[in-house]
Amino acid sequence: MPGNAPAARHQGNEALSSESRTNAPIALRVIPRDQHTLSRKDISQGALRVLYRLHEAGHRACLVGGAVRDLLVGGHPKDFDVATDATPEQVKKLFRNCRLIGRRFRLAHVIFGPEIVEVATFRGTGDGEENGDRHIVDGRILRDNVWGTIEEDALRRDFRVNALYYDIGDFSVLDYVGGIDDLHDRVLRLIGDPEQRYREDPVRMLRAVRLAAKLEFRIHPSAVAPFAALGDLLGEAPPARLFDESLKMFLAGYGLQSFRELERYGLLQHLFPVAARVLARDADHAVRRLIEAGLANTDARVREGKPVTPAFLFAVLLWGEVRDAAEAEVAAGVEPTLAWQRAAHRVVAEQSTRVAIPRRFAQVMEEIWALQPRFTQFARKRVFRLLTHPRFRAAYDFLLLRAAESDYQRQVGDWWTWAQGATHEQVAQSLAQVQQAEPSVEPAATLSEAAPAAVAKKRRRRRRRSPSAAGGAAAD
Repeated sequence: MPGNAPAARHQGNEALSSESRTNAPIALRVIPRDQHTLSRKDISQGALRVLYRLHEAGHRACLVGGAVRDLLVGGHPKDFDVATDATPEQVKKLFRNCRLIGRRFRLAHVIFGPEIVEVATFRGTGDGEENGDRHIVDGRILRDNVWGTIEEDALRRDFRVNALYYDIGDFSVLDYVGGIDDLHDRVLRLIGDPEQRYREDPVRMLRAVRLAAKLEFRIHPSAVAPFAALGDLLGEAPPARLFDESLKMFLAGYGLQSFRELERYGLLQHLFPVAARVLARDADHAVRRLIEAGLANTDARVREGKPVTPAFLFAVLLWGEVRDAAEAEVAAGVEPTLAWQRAAHRVVAEQSTRVAIPRRFAQVMEEIWALQPRFTQFARKRVFRLLTHPRFRAAYDFLLLRAAESDYQRQVGDWWTWAQGATHEQVAQSLAQVQQAEPSVEPAATLSEAAPAAVAKKRRRRRRRSPSAAGGAAAD
């Protein structure tokens, strides 16, 4: 095992041949404790316990990756990952609260109540390795459990800003690939040849976009250049993995910027082809306004510590296609309820071939969509039934986002906002006003009167155009 003395640990790290798999030269830069801002008080207690126990057992132990990056730029990491020269089996012997996971990448998870500290063994390049557990197909790494040195491990990481190590032995920050310079320049550069790194793992393209949005960094032109040619490779990534990556992009407080970055770099069509297709024909930008408003609201909820759900996010992203498909079915003579069911199932099935949507979320999405037409049905029984529907609140929040579609949708949203705070008698009186109002009625000063009057005007115009359809609605 490597010794614990800093001099012994750092000795011989000054250079590594550029003939390595990534073609990235090593030039170690050691930033002593008094020259960086990372402090142990900002590291979770679980991660510190793992680092110290590994160190005391004679292993090299470093905080690594996103936690080091975020702490150096003043952020607050949610997760703390550890890299070590100990194998997963050696880690497990040191911690009773440890479990080994993964086949593609063998990892140790050390569990401290709600906190899970991920411990990875330094990975090697595998050059000249006969017994290494590595499986590569068409340039993509399908399994990789070849152990190596910390220098090799640095070269194996994706972006230079993610290859920084905080050494618990002397509290220094170790930079093997120029990550500190990239932090200062606020730029994302890949380690090694970008095309090769994306072929190894196409999801790195999404990670570049996500980090750029989160950190407000720019992506270096060399890292952007392969996007156009290699974007299709995202279609070969496991849909379940793309689902997880989507949650990281859209439910972490910077979803709107992630969405804009995906569009900017031409990757939205590979991740959400349904949404990209609708946006391409969104002449009045109503769908775009809805999506951006939904993502902005989600970001605000994350910042405020409020719960968010993937179901609402995906309902927003796929709404335009579902609405258009359902309206086409209704125009073809399909009963409305069945039309919405068919449209929802078809769109969810198509999107799930790219990004897996668990059934528990798909069901909520379909309910949110199916309730939208019911917000414009002002028969008394239907209104009171909808107010007590278990999915009413989510569907109502979605309705408010649709205010960007038209003034009518905004007025409908205003009415339902008022109805939730009104008494049973007030709602009933308002519904009677909706049924009796003439087209010439002007909105009153109060919201409780203005929205019903506006809705009545809309319904009366529809009755004039299609008497039979209006009669059916009234009969309900």
